[in-house]
Amino acid sequence: MISATFPVLRLAAAAAFAALLSSCGSTSTITLDYQPTGQTITGPRKVAVGRFIDHRRVGSYHLGAVRTPIGTTMEELTTRVPVEQVVRNAFAHGLSSRRMLTEQNGAQFILTGEILEFAADQLVRPGAYAKVRVNLVREGSGQIIFSRVYTGERAGSAYLPGSGSPVPALQEMASRALQDTVDKALDDPSLRSRLSSFDGGRIRANEPYGPNVL
Repeated sequence: MISATFPVLRLAAAAAFAALLSSCGSTSTITLDYQPTGQTITGPRKVAVGRFIDHRRVGSYHLGAVRTPIGTTMEELTTRVPVEQVVRNAFAHGLSSRRMLTEQNGAQFILTGEILEFAADQLVRPGAYAKVRVNLVREGSGQIIFSRVYTGERAGSAYLPGSGSPVPALQEMASRALQDTVDKALDDPSLRSRLSSFDGGRIRANEPYGPNVL
């Protein structure tokens, strides 16, 4: 009885290990979105979006990974466009939804930033975290008149093996963590007061930002 059981166990273990190896190294490319809440506070339309520099040092397209409880990477998450463009587009969405976005050649201010952290990972629980320094720059002079770090975080319950791919949940958490960061920045009374301390300029039309461009 014992001798007959061992080969079965060895076969099952080998099959499980083979399945693990086959899933390792796979990559999922995802897109993020920005969903206006409908409760946004509009502001002066005199801000354009400049460059957001990625300081994460993990690769321009890398967002995170799905890992086993012992840390083995099962699946890597990447973005369709560089993360610096993802973040820049998110801030453009946020400004546009608040009617604050204008073309760069008609702007009084340029919004720039540094991406300090942005990741969506799963070890035991899925979660996403964003940390971005936002700078408000005076157009023409290049003077930084406001600078502050903003964060956003989302987390889920423990993942249950066999309950389906965790990638869609991580995709949603990454979108919302980034949007939380954007909303905190653009609705910050301190940033708004800096904008309001200057007279408005000529308003220029801007093309709308569509869905799934992040």
